[in-house]
Amino acid sequence: MSTTKQTLQFKFERTIAAEPAEVFNAWMSPETPGTFWNSAEKFLVDPKVDGLFYWTMKGSSHYGRFTEFKPATKIQHTWVSPSTLGLESTVTVTFQKRGTETLMTLIHSELPDDERARNHERGWNYFLNIFIDQFGQGSKKQYRFEEAHPEEKKGSS
Repeated sequence: MSTTKQTLQFKFERTIAAEPAEVFNAWMSPETPGTFWNSAEKFLVDPKVDGLFYWTMKGSSHYGRFTEFKPATKIQHTWVSPSTLGLESTVTVTFQKRGTETLMTLIHSELPDDERARNHERGWNYFLNIFIDQFGQGSKKQYRFEEAHPEEKKGSS
């Protein structure tokens, strides 16, 4: 008897009034609001194929390994966090030129079918909305964890 575990996948698209290379570079920059690097309390990143990343937010660790890294085009990496139940999932971000704009698509796949993993939908929408709001404005908006996780009390782990 075969047991197949159900997995979740979330897809997000945003259109940004900039060239793909500019959007790609902003997404990878810790100076850009709306990226998880920007909201991290601590982070390490080696942006290349087989390069690792690690970041913490509110004491929660997230880490992975880049499996594809094509500047201005595509980033793919594994993703492990408490919300993936310690299992490896995959995040793919693509940047496609559409006239004078860029269609940025983020797909988070292979998530366990669990309520905690479903929280990635809200989390990615939160980050991407800040990214869109702040992109190119030169400001660094303070990340507010409580906006993405209103059910959690401030200061709880």
